[in-house]
Amino acid sequence: VQLQASGGGLVQAGDSLRVSCAVSGRTVSSYTMGWFRQAPGNKREFVASIMRSGGRTYYADFAKGRFTISRDNAKNTVFLQMNSLKPEDTAVYYCAATKSAGVYFASYEYNYWGQGTLVTVSS
Repeated sequence: VQLQASGGGLVQAGDSLRVSCAVSGRTVSSYTMGWFRQAPGNKREFVASIMRSGGRTYYADFAKGRFTISRDNAKNTVFLQMNSLKPEDTAVYYCAATKSAGVYFASYEYNYWGQGTLVTVSS
């Protein structure tokens, strides 16, 4: 399976942005999908995930109430809608996939990764 992230850019604090992850090779509903981010000098951290079965979603504390992960099976794409963006949200955002059916928050639990898309939030 291949993952292609897109949609990053430069926005101002308080703006919204939606990043996308196009999945090819297999259907997106076959995978638990996750979004991670990595800011310069920081470790890669979990942002959100959506389970392959049932579509239940999970969020990091900083993402709750501001970010929404969703999946469009017809487009074979996963989205991360980000609202009320803050300068500290500046990072490269990566999508990831695993065929396992559990709940996963650690990057090593995901087998497939996209190339990342840069989100920059100015103050």
